[in-house]
Amino acid sequence: MGANHVRRCVEHGAFVVFGDIDEPRGKALAESIGERAHFQRQDVTSAEDWGEILRVAEHRFGGVDVLVNNAAIHANCLLEEESAEVLRHFLEVNTIGTFRGAKAVVPYMKKRGGGSIINISSLAGIRGIPGYTAYGATKWAVRGMTQVWANELGPDNIRVNAIMPGAIAGTGMFTPDNDSEIFQRVLANIPLRRAGVADNISDLIVFLSSDQSSYMTGTEQLVDGGRAVW
Repeated sequence: MGANHVRRCVEHGAFVVFGDIDEPRGKALAESIGERAHFQRQDVTSAEDWGEILRVAEHRFGGVDVLVNNAAIHANCLLEEESAEVLRHFLEVNTIGTFRGAKAVVPYMKKRGGGSIINISSLAGIRGIPGYTAYGATKWAVRGMTQVWANELGPDNIRVNAIMPGAIAGTGMFTPDNDSEIFQRVLANIPLRRAGVADNISDLIVFLSSDQSSYMTGTEQLVDGGRAVW
């Protein structure tokens, strides 16, 4: 999804600096887009890397108006097989990585007179999905931090919202190449009877980045085909 977010934001006029630990793919994406996108190798668990990517963004494009906390790792494991080490690793990437990004960007946004922080949570952050002890815990935490930060940062005109994707096809977490029986069972539990696509999330990011959403903060935007309603 991250690659799609970059493309869609650029299509809507943004200048984007994006980071990932996968340097070859990140560079290839930036080259395919052109001068409005810049890739910076980044480990979201590193405070130093967060400081560097924000300095690069300010130097190249004049400032930072929007942060999308998108990086995450994912796995499915029942409690009896889960380990504390795995949980700690998930928390470090999915939750503390999100915390580090938000903490680091606030001074840049205050300098600009405001901004928009968009945290990617998950349907697993609002429902107790079996096998999602580690992943679900991190995404519930992202929702909680979003609420706190919206309260804290509102007076500085910094908006903080969360997006909770459901089953999004082609993302590596959910694809039609999965076991067909499991895939069909998942679809049967979605009122719209289909998976979403990355543009469903990317277009919401564009909206939450724009002035069209200027009176929205602290919200939780479910994009799940209705799965959470029952």
